[in-house]
Amino acid sequence: VNYFSYLRQKILEILLKLEKDEVIPKGLDHSHITVEFPRDPKHGDLSTNAAMVLAKPAKLKPSDLAGLIIEHLTLLPEVKDADAAGPGFINIRLSSNFWWDRLREIVADGTNYGNSDIGRGIPVNIEYVSANPTGPLHVGHARGAVIGDALASILSKAGYNVTKEYYINDAGTQVDVLSRSLYLRYQECHGAKIEEMPDGFYPGSYLIDIAKLLKEKDGDKWMSASENEWLAPFRKFAIDAMMDLIREDLDLLGVRHDHFSSERKMVEKGRVNEVVKYLEGQGLTYTGILEAPKGKKLDDWEERPQTLFRSTQFGDDIDRPVKKSDGNWTYFASDMAYHLDKFKRGFFEMIDIMGADHGGYIKRMDAAVSALTQGQGSLDVKLCHMVNLMENGKSIKMSKRSGAFTKLRDVLDLVGKDVVRFIMLTRKNDAPLDFDLRKVMEKSRDNPVYYVQYSHARCHSVLRHAKEVFDNLELTSDAIEKAPLDLLNDSAELL
Repeated sequence: VNYFSYLRQKILEILLKLEKDEVIPKGLDHSHITVEFPRDPKHGDLSTNAAMVLAKPAKLKPSDLAGLIIEHLTLLPEVKDADAAGPGFINIRLSSNFWWDRLREIVADGTNYGNSDIGRGIPVNIEYVSANPTGPLHVGHARGAVIGDALASILSKAGYNVTKEYYINDAGTQVDVLSRSLYLRYQECHGAKIEEMPDGFYPGSYLIDIAKLLKEKDGDKWMSASENEWLAPFRKFAIDAMMDLIREDLDLLGVRHDHFSSERKMVEKGRVNEVVKYLEGQGLTYTGILEAPKGKKLDDWEERPQTLFRSTQFGDDIDRPVKKSDGNWTYFASDMAYHLDKFKRGFFEMIDIMGADHGGYIKRMDAAVSALTQGQGSLDVKLCHMVNLMENGKSIKMSKRSGAFTKLRDVLDLVGKDVVRFIMLTRKNDAPLDFDLRKVMEKSRDNPVYYVQYSHARCHSVLRHAKEVFDNLELTSDAIEKAPLDLLNDSAELL
């Protein structure tokens, strides 16, 4: 039972009765009536704004209308009592019998408890992780992975048809840098001495292993080749190897995507060009020069004529470049094509899980989705603050370019996936999170994971002890469903 919906329906029935009895006018708008948790749990189990939103059109004082609703609410067997508060809120306390019935439902339904059809099978695409394929995942990536995965599970349980997607950023300059870094390691495998990786290259040892695999496959085929010859095959080999590593890391974390989309394939198929041509046809692009940003640096700003998208017509702060002066597409143009591709695949509802550093991207993407789908598509962006990995009270810097980062799989080997997933969900996604490696291994109340595990163990201990003390005690699900739960009336038993 969704008791929010259930109680709201009961309130609507009360209002209809009041209308029938001509206590309040007929035809009042009930669409803004909500039932939710009160701000302070001490005020009750649930709270409704019915009296507040209907008092004015009903030509009654909020307190008077609240009194009328309360009079009928307290007649319901599910309601213990109710009282008015503030400008027309009604706080409701549910009866013990109501909660006993919920406990029986939980026991009877098992893992199916909470299933809902509220989503009505509506397709939802949720894109998360989408880390650049330039190395293994580090622990900072785990937060977006876990939050996205948890959100996808919740939406699925609520009846939505969810597709979990990973967008492979394999068309940017960073993958060419990765390819050149791999080529140096490949040369090293053939005896060349690499004293130090050039500035900006990827120095991670993981490239040595990939270079060895490439050597086994192709031998010294590329040693005397020009960059024009080896860059593309090295890029493909590197990206394929990196994505294999990333998939393995995600699998260890219990995260499995349904679909992987390649930016490079989308560009090669002309999808970006199609998007820009469509916008041109709608009169939504022009050639112009953006004003220099005030007080902050924008990555896509240059004082040269560029092809700009009229994103301000759709709520953005400034118009955005889609093609640079050198003729290359911007990252934004590729992202526009990608979201249109999702829309064409039947996803009118799209959710993106992004790092907090992408906050400035939200308005432009909202504008793009609105323009490209003619207002039919919806994009919801959830920002995740990165994780501050701690050890011995000090932050551990994480950067693939510098080679100084803690790999996710190392942390998983140390503490396990359940601990990582649990910790990643202990704070809101838009708040910073400290991940203390030592604390999550402590057996103390300061470690939330241990505290839950301890509580679970104590529950089993009580049940085990009960079987030892009471002969022939039946603790099956059927027995619990039939048990006289109303005997539980002590406050300590009810918490």
